[in-house]
Amino acid sequence: MNNTVFESFSSEDTRKTGYELGRVAKPGQIYALDGDLGVGKTVFTKGFAEGLGVTEKVNSPTFTIMQMYDSGRLRLCHFDVYRIEDPEEMWEVGLDEYLGSDAVCLIEWADQIAELLPPETIRVKIEKDLSRGLDFRRITIVQPENN
Repeated sequence: MNNTVFESFSSEDTRKTGYELGRVAKPGQIYALDGDLGVGKTVFTKGFAEGLGVTEKVNSPTFTIMQMYDSGRLRLCHFDVYRIEDPEEMWEVGLDEYLGSDAVCLIEWADQIAELLPPETIRVKIEKDLSRGLDFRRITIVQPENN
């Protein structure tokens, strides 16, 4: 596993980190995004989408579970599984179709469906550290060796 840690001191820093990852994202990659409520997962996702060149407005699909964006250099499947009670519900949404496609999948609250994700999933953890300030975030990217 390769770990990379970014320090964010503002929502703009968090967005830029997402942007840089989106710029280099490859077809078929899966990003599992985790962190407490309000840490900036959606801000990160908006930056990621910008890095892919997505022109549509990006919102967290909390109630729809999945939102597809086709305007970027790669198709982006954005999942928010916060409301999922049983990971098996994701098969009804068609998760397996998207994970096996050439789209980039970004999944917010991915810990809730961790057992469904393949080993090559790239993990993104966003954490607060209040000792470093209210806006500070530590963004840890964990890439499996084969990515």
